[in-house]
Amino acid sequence: MKIDINADLGESFGKYRLGNDEELMKYISSCNIACGFHAGDPSVIKKTVLLALENSVQIGAHPGYPDLMGFGRRNMDIENDELFDIILYQVGALKSITEAYGGVIRHVKPHGALYNTAAINRKVAETICKAVKKIDDKIGIMGLSGSYLTEEATASGLIAVNEVFADRQYENDGTLVSRKKPNSSIEDSQLCLKRVIKMIKEGKVESIENKIININAESICIHGDGKKAIEFAKIINEGLFLNDIEIRSFI
Repeated sequence: MKIDINADLGESFGKYRLGNDEELMKYISSCNIACGFHAGDPSVIKKTVLLALENSVQIGAHPGYPDLMGFGRRNMDIENDELFDIILYQVGALKSITEAYGGVIRHVKPHGALYNTAAINRKVAETICKAVKKIDDKIGIMGLSGSYLTEEATASGLIAVNEVFADRQYENDGTLVSRKKPNSSIEDSQLCLKRVIKMIKEGKVESIENKIININAESICIHGDGKKAIEFAKIINEGLFLNDIEIRSFI
């Protein structure tokens, strides 16, 4: 068996530092780099791209709503035409920097509120896919397992990657528990590993209300800004090795 491990990186901004990208990069096979709208700036983007290339980690774009103050985790009412342009702009910026240093963008994963909206709003999902396809139809789309985003990616002829989360709780319908609710994140490392192994081997995860739901695990996300990101990454790597599961990027 094999699985991709991804992390959202490059989320520092100016003098503000978020996460430990250098250390986390050692334990993942793909990364999603912030494109400047919810986090990141040109220098941070370049540094993160170079770090990914040095570690042979697959590079993906992580576009979000234009919301630096809210870290892209607040919903925004944006017309689809404007959303198309926002995705085009962000992915285009990361693509340019990546290619300037000899790299290639392999996938796009929306960030935060945009990611959650694309999971349940088919028109938003379709708009994201259209923008990505306009840039390069060889770029894959990473989205919540079983979501409209992965459905629309497949329908538009793009590679669809179903993502699951090592450090987040699920609702009964397979969506992520809102960060505004208590216990929305996993804090126990052993519980984290147990859930990851179950998602990969059995295609199932327990919701926050103790319901077993089906899930398609093609990539496991560890949030780079999480308090236990490095600890989780190490334990997951060790656990996958002991279970004969190879860590490998999906493209």
